[in-house]
Amino acid sequence: MEGPFKYIREGNGKVSRVIRMGTRKSQLARIQTDSVASRLKELYPDVHLEIVAMSTIGDKILDTALSKIGEKSLFTKELENALERNEVDIVVHSLKDLPTSLPSGFTIGAILQRENPHDAVVLHPKNAGLTLDSLPEKSVIGTSSLRRAAQLKKRFPQLEFENIRGNLNTRLKKLDEKDDYAAIILAAAGLKRMGWDNRISQILSPEDCMYAVGQGALAVEVRAQDRDILEMVSVLHHPDTVLRCISERAFLKQLEGGCSVPVAVHTEVKGSMLYLTGAVYSLDGADCLKDTMQMCVEIDNEVSESAQECVHVAVTANNISSSALDAAEKLGMDLANVLLNKGAKDILTTARKLNDAR
Repeated sequence: MEGPFKYIREGNGKVSRVIRMGTRKSQLARIQTDSVASRLKELYPDVHLEIVAMSTIGDKILDTALSKIGEKSLFTKELENALERNEVDIVVHSLKDLPTSLPSGFTIGAILQRENPHDAVVLHPKNAGLTLDSLPEKSVIGTSSLRRAAQLKKRFPQLEFENIRGNLNTRLKKLDEKDDYAAIILAAAGLKRMGWDNRISQILSPEDCMYAVGQGALAVEVRAQDRDILEMVSVLHHPDTVLRCISERAFLKQLEGGCSVPVAVHTEVKGSMLYLTGAVYSLDGADCLKDTMQMCVEIDNEVSESAQECVHVAVTANNISSSALDAAEKLGMDLANVLLNKGAKDILTTARKLNDAR
């Protein structure tokens, strides 16, 4: 195999290719990366895996709301720099942290089967047994997400919402050890991967709070020219998850949304039909545009020979039919255009300005 790759000689004299996996240092990121590593090890027992952990901008700036930092690649930039310098060969991310456009030369080579993408309520121990509906009026709910706050302000106007930052461990500690928050809202997927299912008091339904684009899915980012690595990780693709996430990412990209504006989605695959619900919100949740569309994404046997033909919102999936991928991407773009025609751009522009002015 060509390229600046690393090899080691095993004790039995056998030479093995080393795949270096880049990840954030947080406990959740390590658990997620270890889960991808174990899948790869099962599939390719002769490959030697090394995990390289590093801190990102988003990990270092903990006293500012994510939406205020103004950096599109908060949790990815340092990892991508290492990928560019050939210090790592693949990077494992939470898909929701990855922008809809990646730097030149990079692609998402695998999207793994999605964990529960919904948001979860984690209550302060003193509020055990309650729900967002039954918490006392003016209870303070912690969330770092404009998307969550906008939807929940509209749905639960009796509650107050304040920013909370830090990794999962930090946010749970802030909840449990102080009386600042009655509850916090976190992604159910992260809590489940950490083994903290017992802290989930309530899973929020799409009627209460739709989720972030890509939430609950893990992505493997690679250098686009590393054909062998791209082929190696592509077997991790979960077709239904790929189609759902491509439609979500295309929706967000067409809206020109990001973490500084409240955009939410909900997707389902039923038979050969992909359903996408998407919405944009004002910061206070008072203004909302929401719609649902569906499209047939029946997977046929036609797969693309060229990666260039098969890149959809930065995802390369040559082992999934290009017609299904095209349909998923078109669905996201079409739904975004429906909302834009109804005035979504004005809502998002106002939300951005208000957020910047805070």
